[in-house]
Amino acid sequence: MTLRVFAAAGLALVLAGCTTIAPMQQNAVEARWAGQPAGIFFAQFGPPIADVQSGGDTLYSWKGGYRNRKVPATYAKKADGSRGKQTSPARTEYLSCSVQLTVSSDYIIRSVRLVGDRRHPGGPSWCEEVLAGAKAS
Repeated sequence: MTLRVFAAAGLALVLAGCTTIAPMQQNAVEARWAGQPAGIFFAQFGPPIADVQSGGDTLYSWKGGYRNRKVPATYAKKADGSRGKQTSPARTEYLSCSVQLTVSSDYIIRSVRLVGDRRHPGGPSWCEEVLAGAKAS
């Protein structure tokens, strides 16, 4: 009986080791820049604000894409279709993008992690617009 329990447990461990894990989904920025030279990224968007050695890789912190965006006021609609009471005032959004680039010793971007970003309602994020060329809908 004990032999069967150990055999079943061993078989379960072997089968558990055979499962595959789906690769992490890339964001649009990583899809655009992974595998590209970091020099091209920094030439196009500006130098990093900090860097840290991590084994054979370097982690670069970058911030940029500064812009102010005006968001108009929104209003409720009355039953007759005319404009009703104001539901939110007009405002200015201060946009910027912060990313962390993992760069190999041969200066190739291995991964891009979005650190600070702002999502467009129903569209791409600000970092995707700035760094990956995505357009807001």
